[in-house]
Amino acid sequence: MPLRNTETRWGGIAQFFHWLIALLIIAQGAIGLTMVELGMTPAKVKVFALHKSIGLTILALGLLRLAWRLGQRAPLDPPMPHWQRNAAKLSHFLLYVLILALPLSGWLFNSAANFPLEWFGLVHVPSLTHGLDPVLKAWALRAHVVLFWLLAGLVVVHVAAALWHHFVHRDNVLLRMLPGFEKRRLARGRGVLQ
Repeated sequence: MPLRNTETRWGGIAQFFHWLIALLIIAQGAIGLTMVELGMTPAKVKVFALHKSIGLTILALGLLRLAWRLGQRAPLDPPMPHWQRNAAKLSHFLLYVLILALPLSGWLFNSAANFPLEWFGLVHVPSLTHGLDPVLKAWALRAHVVLFWLLAGLVVVHVAAALWHHFVHRDNVLLRMLPGFEKRRLARGRGVLQ
């Protein structure tokens, strides 16, 4: 598999970023939804620290992915109506925005709460504020929650669109992001791999 994008598929580096960030977002969502239900114990502090570290990792990977994407041409789109092409571009743009904004809002919340921030206990991450700011803390928490649900909804739409292209439209939209399918293609209208 080539590392760079080709005219027909995403390259290995784009696929790596896509699937790693997707897995981390799923893990992060599960951790985030369950950690708020934990009682005040040392275990909760460790889970929150893990959540913060994964969030910072997603932010860094998102920035790297965006930098790689800006330096690469995307594969050519299969034939589709103009509105679908525009909807795909808009949804991808919004995914990038949310992948960056969500961890930034968490970092801002943590900073406004005046909590220390360590990336996996290895690197101290500086605060975005000048200490405790209750108003900013409340705003950042609300933003973090809203951004999470927006991202969750957009991910569902993204997955549904990919599956719709694969099973209904029978084009290569999904296959070109899957590792190991560079020599296969879905025959349009027949539903068989060639």
